[in-house]
Amino acid sequence: MEKTIKTTPMFLLPKVASDGMAARVMLAFLATAGLFYVNIMPAIVSGLIDSLNFSRSDAGMVGSLNIYGAAAGALLAVFFVGRWHWKPQAVALLLMLMALDILSIFIEQPLTMKLTRGLHGVVGGVLVGVSFAVIARVSQVHKTFGYLLFVQFGLGGLGVMFLPQLEPQFGTAALFLSLAAFSLASFIMLLFLTDYPVKVPSSDDIEVPIQWRPLSAALLAVFLFQGANMGLYAYIIDLGKAYGLTIDFISPTLGISAWAGLVGAWLVILFSTKFGRTLPLFGAMLLTVLATVALHWSEVQWVFWLANVLVGITWAFSIAYLLGVCAEFDKAGKMAALGGFASKTGLASGPFIAALMLDAQGYGVLINVAAVALVLGLLICLYPSQLLDKAGKAGQDEMM
Repeated sequence: MEKTIKTTPMFLLPKVASDGMAARVMLAFLATAGLFYVNIMPAIVSGLIDSLNFSRSDAGMVGSLNIYGAAAGALLAVFFVGRWHWKPQAVALLLMLMALDILSIFIEQPLTMKLTRGLHGVVGGVLVGVSFAVIARVSQVHKTFGYLLFVQFGLGGLGVMFLPQLEPQFGTAALFLSLAAFSLASFIMLLFLTDYPVKVPSSDDIEVPIQWRPLSAALLAVFLFQGANMGLYAYIIDLGKAYGLTIDFISPTLGISAWAGLVGAWLVILFSTKFGRTLPLFGAMLLTVLATVALHWSEVQWVFWLANVLVGITWAFSIAYLLGVCAEFDKAGKMAALGGFASKTGLASGPFIAALMLDAQGYGVLINVAAVALVLGLLICLYPSQLLDKAGKAGQDEMM
């Protein structure tokens, strides 16, 4: 039996149904608020280069430290979750995020910006961890994560489509105010959410041992895949400009690419494990490699457009399967956060490595390095995915 820890309502306002669509959307906004800058990273990096004259290296490092901070915050959240009521934590974290975003508008020095955005990442990472803990208390958790993907890719698409065009007129204020506005919207939604009390599992629950070898392979594949993609994505606006494309063409392309991620998320729901895990992963990651290599010919508009749209679809599709593979080797759920940690460190390391390379090298070398990392990730993920597929087939055979 499970015992429920009762909590005192923080706000005396009407509450939406705890398992209803409105609650799922609000929780999706809350979880996205801590990491929304990732979805508009190209606009942020490009804005720092164009508005504040940051070098490519400094601009990429700002984005990298922002996500490294989020990875640290995600681990730090482990010590917060369950210790105190989650709503006061979320309120404090959202207020801190808004303050740091507004402060960022007035910063013009690279070092100060790096430190500020790094701190912003830590705060946002804790918020994501707290939000995920609350989402885990909702019935049919996968539905809420489905809404989460739609919020991230849908609004991220709008961000990369319109913010780069506002940046020449309003500078970085357009970027950071949009992040603060997102946090404000999440804060308002928070007031209408119910308490979602903590359920403590019974001491009779059986612990299943973690399969560390395949789990480690899956985590490494996640790290490489996320790092390779984000290393290029953070600079994709500047890459397009370097190949002679205009912002009027690049921005709509990136918006469509982000929205294409919704197709990838829908395909995951459609396919599930009907075709196993290995075949969908192999096909999607191979397409990601080919689309990445195609960026060498970015001066051709349709090639740049198609490559970005393909990556938008396969990125959402592949990462959902990869994180699912990680979860399959941790039935007890104790190490589920490691998949998210590997994802965030990969997202942070990509721009970090790219920033170091772009000081002396052009985008051609960066594209090649990203393609090699994707191939390695593809090869490494075959081991855990095939292991799961064989185990699933064996289980089906026993039932026949």
